[in-house]
Amino acid sequence: MAGHSHAKNIMHRKGKSDAARSKVFSKLAREITVAAKLGVPDPQFNSRLRLAVSNARSQSMPKDNIERAIKKAAGADGENYEEIRYEGYGPGGVAVIVEALTDNRNRTASNVRSTFSKNGGALGETNSVAFMFDRVGEITYPASAGDSDTVMEAAIEAGADDVESDEDGHWIYTAFETMADVQAALEKALGEPESAKFIWKPQNNVPVDAEKGETLLKLIGILEDDDDVQNVYANFEMSDEDMAKLDA
Repeated sequence: MAGHSHAKNIMHRKGKSDAARSKVFSKLAREITVAAKLGVPDPQFNSRLRLAVSNARSQSMPKDNIERAIKKAAGADGENYEEIRYEGYGPGGVAVIVEALTDNRNRTASNVRSTFSKNGGALGETNSVAFMFDRVGEITYPASAGDSDTVMEAAIEAGADDVESDEDGHWIYTAFETMADVQAALEKALGEPESAKFIWKPQNNVPVDAEKGETLLKLIGILEDDDDVQNVYANFEMSDEDMAKLDA
């Protein structure tokens, strides 16, 4: 298990405007609805729903919104969302995975393909880049949860596979199958996490300079702003200097 600095790959922060928060709530609600529809509408007996509700709470999503999203799954006239994964390459040969929940496959595919092509990328076939990533659980804690040694010890005791810590917080990684057990053990030791979710973790990162990085971050930003897109993952890294240039 390694304890090292968390790579700031897609750590560019969105503004906390009402519009941005509304979009985040919309995506969280969609995940809750899908989780409730695929299993029983009770977080106690539905691990995916439990994760979705936990993440919604960590983003300060109102309780009424959460309950409404769960009830929506039982509605006969509710949308039927389809889970789709898109894969492709961005500028600099960076591998990109896009997870979507959509009620219109053609619309979403057209939007994703167009976004790739207009921003220096190309959409590929399913599994064209997924082999470069590992499907794992990611449990996030703020820096206030403890120093790196304290969190590392708790993670080892909980059965986690890896920990990354820096001044911004702690990221604990688990095997896909043991996510729920590790999270439960960590909550006893460190309290409730900021988030707990399944992600695509890059096995290796591709270095990009400021020029390619600017286009890549634009590609990722447009994808993330699409209402049908839930998550975007990419295997790149940038120097602190280049990241600072783009932030300026």
